[in-house]
Amino acid sequence: MTLSPLRLLLLAIVPLVVMALVINVQLKQLDTARSERDLAQDEAKGLREAARITGERMAQAAALDLKHTQELNRAQQYNQDLQRAVDRGDQRLLVNATCPAVPAHPGGAGVADATPAELTADARSAYFTLRDQLDLARQMILGLQDRIRTFCTPQPATGATP
Repeated sequence: MTLSPLRLLLLAIVPLVVMALVINVQLKQLDTARSERDLAQDEAKGLREAARITGERMAQAAALDLKHTQELNRAQQYNQDLQRAVDRGDQRLLVNATCPAVPAHPGGAGVADATPAELTADARSAYFTLRDQLDLARQMILGLQDRIRTFCTPQPATGATP
């Protein structure tokens, strides 16, 4: 059995067409894989940048917390030192007060040796508690203000070229 030239030509062309179609499908798959890879690389780059920014912000927050905690500790230490000095009698808590004029009594005791008005022991305790609470509130407010300035206001772009 001999094959006609037309049949030989068809037997040669059909495998070439099939191979061309297979190659075309594989090229499309390759293009799809490349575009997916590029998208994944862009996403990974964005995630790394977000992680870097988050790390910087966490470091800023930790630095602010440390700063305000140290300031609060210094203020509380000062209050404790002052309270100990008052308790020992080295210092006194004076009240800015005036006493009304007392009519003079002939031959009676005067007020020449009167001392300045001072807080009672209970009032002293309350005074130091209030000082501690005031220092705590002050540092909390300053800390919140720093956080707002640092994290809630627009930050200038770094490394941007005009």
